[in-house]
Parts: sequence; C-alpha cells; structure tokens
Amino acid sequence: MSDPASEIILHNYPQSPVAEKARVAFGIKGLGWRNVEIPRLPPKPFLTALTGGYRRTPVVQIGADIYCDSQCIIRELDRRYPSPGFFPGTDSGLMWCLSRWTDGGLFDLGVKIVLGSAGDQLPQEFAADRGRLYFGENWAEGLKAANAGLPHLVSQVRAPLAWLDRQLGDGRDFLLGRAPAAVDAQFYHVVWFLRGRWDRGPVFLSEFPALERWEDNVRKLGHGSVTDMSPQDAIDRAGACEPVPIEGEDGNDPQGLEPGMQVTISPDVDGGEQPVAGTVVALSCDTITVRRSEADTGNLHVHFPRAGYRVEQV
Repeated sequence: MSDPASEIILHNYPQSPVAEKARVAFGIKGLGWRNVEIPRLPPKPFLTALTGGYRRTPVVQIGADIYCDSQCIIRELDRRYPSPGFFPGTDSGLMWCLSRWTDGGLFDLGVKIVLGSAGDQLPQEFAADRGRLYFGENWAEGLKAANAGLPHLVSQVRAPLAWLDRQLGDGRDFLLGRAPAAVDAQFYHVVWFLRGRWDRGPVFLSEFPALERWEDNVRKLGHGSVTDMSPQDAIDRAGACEPVPIEGEDGNDPQGLEPGMQVTISPDVDGGEQPVAGTVVALSCDTITVRRSEADTGNLHVHFPRAGYRVEQV
C-alpha cells in the first residue's frame, strides 16, 4: 500500500487545458494520482487554503508540499519518478526554453481564439474572470479586438501547427521520436484546447493529418490511474503531514533573495490576483519555495517557478 504522504493529488477541473497537460504527464509516466475537482471560477476556498491565495489551475499536492504551475509539476514529477524521463536525450535546456513559448505566446493565441470566437455567447461571469486574466483591466475591449482580429489570430497559430505537421510527416509517433516527452504534453494541451473549445477547431485541425495522428497517439497514452478525493480530505492530508525538508541558496540571485526573507509571489501579469505571502525556504534560478502555516493545514511548503512569476520582498 502506498504511503499517503507521497500520493500525488491534482487540484483541477476537467475543462482546464493546462490541467490536461499535467494529466498527460501522468500518462507518460504511468502514475497513479488522486483527483480533487475545483471550481472553474473563484472563490476556490479549499485550493487557496493550500496555496495561500494562488487560484490558477492546476496545482499538485504531495503531502504538505504544494506545487504551483505546470513548470513546477513537471519538474517535480521527473525528480521523483525519473523513468521514463520527460526529457530524453541531452536537450532538456532547449525543451524548457521552448516550453516558455508553448505555455506563453502559443497558449495565449489559443485563449484569444477560443474566447474571441465565443463573443457574446460567453457567460458574463466567466468572460469577466478569464478576460481579466488574459486581456488585463480593459478585458472587454480585448475580447472585442480578439473577435474582430480572429482571422489574423488563426493565421498566427496555423503556422506553428504546420511546422509540427511537417516534422511529424516522417512517421514518428511523438515529437522527438518513438517515445513521448514533456514537449508532447506541452504542445498537446493547446491542440486539445482548440479542438474541444473552438467551434471551428476540428475543421481547422483537419488540415494537418500528421498532427492529428500524433494527437491520437498522445490521447492513447491516457492519464495514468486516477481515483477521486474530496477537497476536505486533501486539506486533512496536508494537516497530517509535514513538508519535505529542503534547503537551497542562490548567491547569484538578481534580487538578492535569501532563505528567511518574507516575500510575496504572484504571476508576472496584471491579472488582479492575490499574491502568496510566505517565508523563503529555498530558491534557485528555476524555483522558489516559501513556508506557510495555517491552523487547518499546518505547515506547508509552496513551490513556484521563477520564470513567469514576480517575487517581491516584504
């Protein structure tokens, strides 16, 4: 029987494309995990009790360690379960650099196409929430611009999908060859989003037969082995565990951050989100870990990537 403190708990909801990236990552490694379904819209009280305010999807919990953002999730899964690896070969640095585009500019294009094509059909509450995250304070104007510029946006996403289709045209099963890798999950979640949430997605993607074959191969990987878990049970699990001890200093940190400092962390975009406050436990050029403590959850370590996040000393 597995140790409950080492069980992987994914806080997510079924329609989330970034959560689909994490679910595919579980499938690549054949992992078992617990599924905690969270609301699509705030408030998300059980999730934010663990993260300290971070409300984005997905979040992975392992005992009393909380991993925010798919960067941290993929990195930690590969550390704990190194085989099969997410980065076959010797090009992991290039793959991480590429992930900043798949998760950034490419995914943003997908969001603008999906939200822009929906137009007035989007529920107002959902439009206001996601619009604020992806278009800023003037989200209503951003949605209108996305709708008006839809043909241009589609042309921008069409080019990279055509490039992938050509690469896959040699018959390979996955983007790097015969074995799946993190890069497959990182591209797949955008394609999955376009197909499932854009009314023209299936017709648009039919232009790329090799890409559709690859898409089917990734889908067949599955999501590993999943069992449901209640949000309260996840809170109780955190309270019954202690975070794994971790140390790490970065003498070259550009902000001069050190363990013991009080900081806040938030996505490096103006999405109107609540920063997470905590005490720095460890940091590197890749990640920063802060310690938090609450009555219901006990001591927690909350892990964030450095890329794409703003850290401010309190």
